[in-house]
Amino acid sequence: MINAKLEDIVSLAKRRGFIYQGSEIYGGLSGTWDYGPLGVALKRNITDKWWDNFVKKRDDVYGVDAAILMNPKAWVASGHVGGFNDPLVDDVKTKKRYRADNLLDDLGVEGVSSMSLEQMDAYIKQNNIKSPEGNQLGDVRQFNMMFKTHIGATEDEASVVYLRPETAGGMFVNYRNIVDTFSPDMPFATAQIGKAFRNEIAPRDFIFRVRELEQMEIEVFCHPDMWKETFDKWLALQQDFYKNLGLPEEKIHLIDVPAADRAYYSKHSIDTEFDFCIGQKELGGCAYRTDHDLNAHMNMSGKNMEYRPKDGSAPFIPHVIEPTFGLDRLVFAVIDNAYREDEVNGEKRIYLALPKDLAPYSYCVSPLLKNKPELMEKASQVYAALKAKYGNVTWDDSGNIGKRYRRQDEIGTPACIVIDFQTLEDDTVTVRDRDTTEQKRVNIAEIV
Repeated sequence: MINAKLEDIVSLAKRRGFIYQGSEIYGGLSGTWDYGPLGVALKRNITDKWWDNFVKKRDDVYGVDAAILMNPKAWVASGHVGGFNDPLVDDVKTKKRYRADNLLDDLGVEGVSSMSLEQMDAYIKQNNIKSPEGNQLGDVRQFNMMFKTHIGATEDEASVVYLRPETAGGMFVNYRNIVDTFSPDMPFATAQIGKAFRNEIAPRDFIFRVRELEQMEIEVFCHPDMWKETFDKWLALQQDFYKNLGLPEEKIHLIDVPAADRAYYSKHSIDTEFDFCIGQKELGGCAYRTDHDLNAHMNMSGKNMEYRPKDGSAPFIPHVIEPTFGLDRLVFAVIDNAYREDEVNGEKRIYLALPKDLAPYSYCVSPLLKNKPELMEKASQVYAALKAKYGNVTWDDSGNIGKRYRRQDEIGTPACIVIDFQTLEDDTVTVRDRDTTEQKRVNIAEIV
């Protein structure tokens, strides 16, 4: 076993149909990636597991699916129009744009996250920092990351809307609807899986930092006096989910985010970082957003956001705990963690040790020889029975059996079922294990 390199992950993801470069035939589009058939399957297994764990099995969480386009006043109220910014700097010769903090981080400069724009600009000028191309850099300035577009037939200021930069906004504006419709007890939560869009200055590291991303977010509404115990409870639930995905504890790190580095709406944040092949990077987070959002929307909209307890006690504006999961980063982490290399019969083997409940396919069915009608017929029967029972079963009769094993290993299929001539005699099949490569005879009835 070895630790994967980024190029290993990208190469496997493409050749096996997990993830492709967006718009590849046209030279690509920076910060965009397309999920292929196996990537979609892996991603869907993660989202199904998340939804089952946090919504279906709970009575205190309500699922929503809010619109991507929202009234722009919602983003003014949330602070995104005025404060969703990154530090931008230009190469004065090539006009290429870079994140100033990333440039300094890459040079090993300490304390970048707590630097102001002015401090970054001064450091770059005082130390004569150049662009990656070796050219002079311009002044550091704020850059708003929201994608702006227009709604309707005219393009003027009155028609401006934004692609949402986070899914949370739709849950906050629907808080009142959930309370009025379902009369939930406090605390309760809303949950959503959906797309978000950020005009990243410098997308990089495969699907880690992209311009079109998918989030799985939860907004937990609680009494102000209960925020700490609610925070601790949901942080623990978040960590349990990571473990349920097979991510090892030793690769997961909880980081108490200092005040200078927290989002403007957060009073307390714990980031979960993971040991990716690109280094220890943020996987998700849990933030205490106080009553910032509901108060802001109440002031902007004029709608009352108070919660009235059923016991007749004093009404209050709920405070919010937000566990957030980056779906694309979870896919990256799962593949990264599952990547293996070993040697079988003197040949290098690459395989993905994916948990069975996450792997795109649970089984692969193969006839030993595709030119033998009797084997093909029997294999088709076994395939149909397994497909009916498990759904995520694939068929492979291309090339010799060794090549099929290698192909399924790279896909991450836990077991290959081979129908051979002995199968015709006693209804047993060869089951070959992905991780150990061991083979054993099993009666068809045991797996079907």
